Amino acid sequence: MNHYETVFILNPVLSETQIEETVKKFEDFLIKNGAKMVSKEDWGLKKLAYPIQHKKSGFYHLFEFQAPGEAISPYELEFRRDERIMRFLTVKLDKHAIAWAEKRRNKLKAKA
Repeated sequence: MNHYETVFILNPVLSETQIEETVKKFEDFLIKNGAKMVSKEDWGLKKLAYPIQHKKSGFYHLFEFQAPGEAISPYELEFRRDERIMRFLTVKLDKHAIAWAEKRRNKLKAKA
């Protein structure tokens, strides 16, 4: 199983309930396809560097997970099909990125 990280931006006009439903949908999709969630982060509403679909802000979310390689293609296809998603990026983490992500998670836990 490979280690991945996905950041996605949700449309800013969505209600809190719609955002929670969307995040839950993608989390359930990963788990159903054999992934193990490592961490989830809600970065909140942020201003975009440039407009996307005539929007100047969006709700950012981060998923860190372990999954088989064949689960990524259908996962990204779901992102493309969902009109609530403005942008997404999934990257495979190497050993250095995994260590950095773990350090970042521990730092966030220490703050909370």
